[in-house]
Amino acid sequence: MIINPQTLRGIYMGFNTLFNKAFEGVTPMYTEVAMVTPSTTDAETYAWLGDIPGMREWIGDREIQNLTASGYTIRNKPFELTLGVDRDAVEDDKIGLYNPSVENLAQAAAAHPDKLIFELLKNGFSELCYDGKAFFAADHQVGGKSFSNKGTAKLTLDAYVAARTAMMSMTNSKGEPLGLVPDKLVVPPALEKAARDILVSDFINGTRNTMQGTAKPVVVPRLAGKDSAWYLLCTTRPIKPLIYQQRKKAKFVSLTNENDANVFMKKQFLYGVDCRGNAGFGFWQMAYGSDGSSDS
Repeated sequence: MIINPQTLRGIYMGFNTLFNKAFEGVTPMYTEVAMVTPSTTDAETYAWLGDIPGMREWIGDREIQNLTASGYTIRNKPFELTLGVDRDAVEDDKIGLYNPSVENLAQAAAAHPDKLIFELLKNGFSELCYDGKAFFAADHQVGGKSFSNKGTAKLTLDAYVAARTAMMSMTNSKGEPLGLVPDKLVVPPALEKAARDILVSDFINGTRNTMQGTAKPVVVPRLAGKDSAWYLLCTTRPIKPLIYQQRKKAKFVSLTNENDANVFMKKQFLYGVDCRGNAGFGFWQMAYGSDGSSDS
């Protein structure tokens, strides 16, 4: 194959088509548990994170709710993945050998938010949220009252019921129930059977399962490694318990000019994908996590 600008343009167009098709073929999981927020700068501050106010009877003047209770900031980070194609492969018409690698670029880019979101969830027992405490903590403070969204029990029917009750009993700073109803039980692969037994089975140990259908089991391979931990989430509100902040969508790019250093010095054409963004915590009230370290 003769290498010229037209040839290189044709290769790019072919790779770009492959990339887009593979990218669109991925169904990421993060959208089930995280809200996507656009970003227009290097970081975004979520001042509205704090209390969850409710409606009140209008007596006298309007009561202005405090939306500056938090200085929680999510800073965007750049991410990339790059593939090198040897010039000799192009000259020898072997460019098709790289098609699977281009498709892998696309799949990795499409699933990248999953990596950020579920790594954050996995680390929620130590990573801090808007109130300065770990996202899953036993002593969150609201209106002078302490609330816990952290457990240690292994995933059982009783532990699930206790977590569900704790979430549904949450109140705001005025003591009003938040009305949160958890709808997702998120688990690593090791707890898939336990989750499905609790939420799908008609009977448990010969007794009718009254918790059947109260939440959707969501099995996340990226949570492997903390095989005892499990997470109960409320994702029915416009605001979700986790945030994926998107500064720049994944974009397929190339560096193939004959005068580029990578081509001149290493006879390599470069194709890659890059994006900018990050993940952060929303309201801890919408999540309950247990590390599964105890039997009760």
